[in-house]
Amino acid sequence: MHHQPMPPERVHARRRAIGDQIRAARLWANLSQEEVALRAGITLGPYNRIEQGHAAARIDTLIRVADAIGVPLADLVREE
Repeated sequence: MHHQPMPPERVHARRRAIGDQIRAARLWANLSQEEVALRAGITLGPYNRIEQGHAAARIDTLIRVADAIGVPLADLVREE
């Protein structure tokens, strides 16, 4: 079994920042994690790991999450 190398800390930090932006958008839309996961067509566990910044999300998944929340994708991945 081949393991991916651990990404550098700067990648983890940016992943956590994206998760924070997803959480903020979800709360602004007054949606639960369950509602967003259902609307995005993913299960709660993987959605939770994305929002916590513990999992790398594919771009397709981020697009579905943005659509589920009702915000532009850029709002979820914008860097200050």
